[in-house]
Amino acid sequence: MSEPATVDTPLKKLVGDKTAKALASHLDLHTAGDLVYHFPRRYDERGEHTDIRSLDVGEQVTVLAQVQRTAVRPMRQRRGNLLEVTVGDGSGGVLTLTFFGNQAWRERELRPGRWGLFAGKVTEFRGKRQLNGPEYVLLGEGGDGEAAVSDDIEEFAGALIPVYPAAAAVPTWVIARCVRVVLDTFTPPDDPLPSAVRASRKLVGLGAALTEIHRPSSKEALHQARRRLKWDEAFAVQVTLVQRKHRAADWPARPRPARPGGLLEAFDARLPYELTAGQREVGVEIAADLAAPHPMHRLLQGEVGSGKTVVALRAMLQVVDAGGQAALLAPTEVLAAQHHRGMLDLLGPLGRAGELGSAEHATRVELVTGSLGAAARRRALGEVASGAAGIVLGTHALLYEGVDFADLGLVVVDEQHRFGVEQRDALRAKADQPPHVLVMTATPIPRTVAMTVYGDLEVSTLSQLPRGRSPIASHVVPAAEKPAYLDRAWRRLREEVTAGHQAYVVCPRIGDGPTSDEEPPPEDDNGRRPPLAVTEVAPLLAEGPLHGLRIGVLHGRLPADEKDAVMRSFAAGDLDVLVATTVVEVGVDVPNATVMIVLDADRFGVSQLHQLRGRVGRGSAAGLCLLVSEAAEGSSARERLDAVASTSDGFKLAELDLEQRREGDVLGATQSGHRSHLRLLSLRRDADLIRDARAEAITLIEDDPELARSPALAASVAALVDEDRAEYLEKG
Repeated sequence: MSEPATVDTPLKKLVGDKTAKALASHLDLHTAGDLVYHFPRRYDERGEHTDIRSLDVGEQVTVLAQVQRTAVRPMRQRRGNLLEVTVGDGSGGVLTLTFFGNQAWRERELRPGRWGLFAGKVTEFRGKRQLNGPEYVLLGEGGDGEAAVSDDIEEFAGALIPVYPAAAAVPTWVIARCVRVVLDTFTPPDDPLPSAVRASRKLVGLGAALTEIHRPSSKEALHQARRRLKWDEAFAVQVTLVQRKHRAADWPARPRPARPGGLLEAFDARLPYELTAGQREVGVEIAADLAAPHPMHRLLQGEVGSGKTVVALRAMLQVVDAGGQAALLAPTEVLAAQHHRGMLDLLGPLGRAGELGSAEHATRVELVTGSLGAAARRRALGEVASGAAGIVLGTHALLYEGVDFADLGLVVVDEQHRFGVEQRDALRAKADQPPHVLVMTATPIPRTVAMTVYGDLEVSTLSQLPRGRSPIASHVVPAAEKPAYLDRAWRRLREEVTAGHQAYVVCPRIGDGPTSDEEPPPEDDNGRRPPLAVTEVAPLLAEGPLHGLRIGVLHGRLPADEKDAVMRSFAAGDLDVLVATTVVEVGVDVPNATVMIVLDADRFGVSQLHQLRGRVGRGSAAGLCLLVSEAAEGSSARERLDAVASTSDGFKLAELDLEQRREGDVLGATQSGHRSHLRLLSLRRDADLIRDARAEAITLIEDDPELARSPALAASVAALVDEDRAEYLEKG
């Protein structure tokens, strides 16, 4: 009798060297635990059918289908015969399997009526979808009187057939066989969930869940197994977040209370407009946080144009009043420079300490970017190091060695999703004590994401738009179906310019040269042309539909001084049209711009499109956003654009965006450099479960902050939410 397998048992001891090597190299599975937690992506059911018609060309698939007919014909280009096997799913979808060479034995094996699992890459030939030389395993004789399934495919004997994330060299049935071998001797780890939680939430034990998710005895047993394993994932994340929040409450920080008669009061008195009720309410929350002896850790979310920058500036002035410095980290030089100009305008004499006409108790506002000349950089860094600059704005250049603060009290991170963990941490490390932190985003965050990704931050939301903001009308322009609509779009842009306004034209790509961080890579795998590029579109517009207009070009590969000069020209009204990449997505504020035409709009994400159109309608005139696309009516891409055009509610669009993104993207797997550890939990579908897990985590951590009485849970949390993930979650 073989010895029991544990989560740490190497797979080579259980499934042999050759298979273990394939699992390791193709799927990164090394131990029994890795394999047992490699859950099926779906389950096919005998008697139900895979929808073959929904398969996409280029997709690596495993389908459950029935052989309908076979045909052998000679190959034209070379000697030998070609075997074509037509399989169907019973609902009208058919797929052709092609086998090259003389393989008559396959014709005898793949008899009409037999069911099987067929795995391969979907291709298309003469309008028919096919799999070339697919791997397959047959499941019996088919029909109502189905024969007993042979021993070597016993893992598929149940009604529910697991289909695993697989690779060409390791198809799903090989994984299923390995899982069967492992489960036969597997001893599950101690159940990490406290028994009180298991009982109150009616959760099955861990061992039963791991068995049933691979070899379900019924649909109900599978449902209970998935629910239990989702709980493990949600609970581990929430315990981590609640622990971090609990510990942060004990960190020391220098209180920065409001000072009567200081800069903040003077600033409020000279503001040319009235703050919205939301801005005042959030301001009170932030002021209280800054006055506390532990660091503020707050997320400020608000629609494009809701006035987050003014809220952040008021917080910065409170810190300056209390003797500290505040730094704002922006993702691009264009945005950093615009913040600098905007804050100087808002502060007036209050931001020009040491200059003629400055106000009493004024501070200085410094801009630190990578493009500063040597002399300007030395002067700016001197102001920062001495403390004369109370407010410091910059890009990642703020993170470099040699940028030293006298007393950094507040870090504001604008458009926080553009920064990695290390960058944010580098700026926080420049303070003697943990500084207060305010992270801002104009991308509304669905409730489940706020609970799961930002669960250790206090969240403030600005939902009102300031008075004077104009409505934005959005329309989809179906360029392929109705080219005349695109002609009309260019005429509409000219009309706005004739009326004295300005316009943006946005493209997904810069053009010749290496791919920029701000643009998606070309997506040509399915036959689409490359995305339109700024450097190609701008001259075509200048010679064609926008002939005679003053056109500028802006993208991330331009030198910083050139980018700044272009933005200044556009802001001053010296350019009529700005042809740009998504470098204009955040923070660019030109109230006279009233129309935006987004080319190849289907190449952008939902939230990105919402951000982009927020660049127009920022003044007294109404805004217009035209989403140009060749996506066919009824396609998912077109439906996404129609949804963006139909609502200006960023929170509705954020939910839609969440539906269309991989969970790992949402959880920041890219930023942390790790795969998402959430294999089953869906932020979209499991909101109630996440909420319940958070409630249980709060109760547990209040009673046992370091999990001293729950060692199995502590180990489980450490395994599921590794240290880097925990830091990512902590820093927001």
